[in-house]
Amino acid sequence: MVYYGQTSCEQDTERYLDVVRYVFSSYKKEVPLVINTMGWVKGDGLLLLIDIIRLLSPSHIVQMDVCDWKAMAPLTQEHIHLTPGLYTKGKQQAKCKRMGLSGAENWKSSEGDGDASAPEYKLIYVHPEFPRAGAAGEARVHSSILRDMAILGYLGQLQSPDIGAVLPLHSLVPYQVPFNAVALRVIHTDVAPTNIMYAVNASWVGLCRIPDEIRCQTDGPVLLTQTPVCDCLGFGIVRGVDMEKKLYHILTPVPPENLRQVNCLLLGNIAIPNCVLVGQQGTEGEIPYVTSDYNYNILGSGKLKKRKHFKKREYECDY
Repeated sequence: MVYYGQTSCEQDTERYLDVVRYVFSSYKKEVPLVINTMGWVKGDGLLLLIDIIRLLSPSHIVQMDVCDWKAMAPLTQEHIHLTPGLYTKGKQQAKCKRMGLSGAENWKSSEGDGDASAPEYKLIYVHPEFPRAGAAGEARVHSSILRDMAILGYLGQLQSPDIGAVLPLHSLVPYQVPFNAVALRVIHTDVAPTNIMYAVNASWVGLCRIPDEIRCQTDGPVLLTQTPVCDCLGFGIVRGVDMEKKLYHILTPVPPENLRQVNCLLLGNIAIPNCVLVGQQGTEGEIPYVTSDYNYNILGSGKLKKRKHFKKREYECDY
């Protein structure tokens, strides 16, 4: 498992392909492998899908069409063979090169370089007849809800099975991790080193293992200059940062024997469900990490927006 750190790969498709290649390298081919591709099949998303098909060489492709939408061609072997991807070339480009067509001077022949390999597979084309199949707007809303539910289910492992009431974050005992014991990297944006702890505090992080040994001459923190493609052993919440003792306070259900392998924290653009922070019971005064008195003119700040896709509020976590 690799922590990509974003819900869409649109901003960093090259790293996405690196992640796919890294994960696929662990496949031992002892059991059948089912690959669930993304729903981004327009523009660069379709080109990226062609790259992935060439990279993974599947034996079967199941293409589910959208009702009354003819924009996407069937992913036949000929189509994959001729069409250029986002990072790979198609055979058609090699033909244009040999024909000397204008605009193709920079295209290199793909013969012999394996760039436009045409995997042999069976295409299974499914066309649903029911209306509104694959409506993109509804899919985005539902995926956001399902993502929050998945995170809440994961955090549910922190709760004791013997207690009926759900304990808030401030009632759970975190792990104390020294700054110099783990490397730190923000995936989705550039953060100044002086502000890195503000970004990490109260954030969802991937607990990862990089092959390099962490060597720090000071108390830390250890900041990576590039985002590694590495194993992710689980997830956690940085519940607090102790700047005096140089400690991260991390809540995670990952067992201790696996935590011993963690030497890197990756912070992505995945938010903790709002209800986890807003619904903290048993506190007096202000709720930790939650405020209503804030200057929204500060660069980078913003209010949480309520979703209005539902007539009635059926999800308490839907803020």
